Amino acid sequence: MRKLLATGAIALAALATGAVAIAAGTTEQPPQKKWHFQGPFGTFDRAAAQRGYQVYQEVCAACHSLQLLAYRNLMELGLTENQVKDLIKDITVPDLNDDGQPIDRPARPSDRFKKPFPNQAAAAAANNGKAPPDLSVIVKARADGPNYLHGLLTGYVPYDKLTPEQIKEFAVTKDDNFNKYFPGHKIAMAAPLADDKVTYADGTKATTDQEASDVVEFLAWASEPHMEDRKRTGVRVILFLLALAGFMYAVKRMVWSDKH
Repeated sequence: MRKLLATGAIALAALATGAVAIAAGTTEQPPQKKWHFQGPFGTFDRAAAQRGYQVYQEVCAACHSLQLLAYRNLMELGLTENQVKDLIKDITVPDLNDDGQPIDRPARPSDRFKKPFPNQAAAAAANNGKAPPDLSVIVKARADGPNYLHGLLTGYVPYDKLTPEQIKEFAVTKDDNFNKYFPGHKIAMAAPLADDKVTYADGTKATTDQEASDVVEFLAWASEPHMEDRKRTGVRVILFLLALAGFMYAVKRMVWSDKH
């Protein structure tokens, strides 16, 4: 009996130690924001998504691609064709001329978003051996995608703001980028956003939080551009099924009624 109790005590101690170790290694969860597109009736905030495209183009596009989108898709955010053409007028894309020679030409609305690197190997070589991920479906590819991305973009902590305990526990040096919400906390990407990183065309104050919220709104749309149509279809189907159920109930009452 004593041996059994001793064994049980050792097991409980090991379990408790393991639980403490797991707790110590957990990553802080990002704040939960209320997003305009969430919920069964949620829609995209088009003004925010348009600003988010500006953040993507001026900040993120230097490293991250959006391979599944064409520039003409931006018209789904409420932009006209002429507005889209104006947005991309300074963008050039690789192509071939009539002689089959490689050239760079002005982008057209029908073109896919320009890749920042010619291939994965070049992308990895320019980024310390690891190619930056494509952002086409990044919001859907990460658990709690919108909040995680917003937390990641706003969760950087400068070295001089870290506690001695954090520096020691995570072996952080002045050359590292510390992020509260990134697993392991040390992230290769330096903080991409800062106050007034962009100048919004609509006059919105460009705080870091605003820029992060806007680019997440844009990337949420990029991940699922037909979300609103899907939700509208779902509502119509539910209304139809409710009406059909009411009709079938009325027919059932009539068929089984004593009055014929």
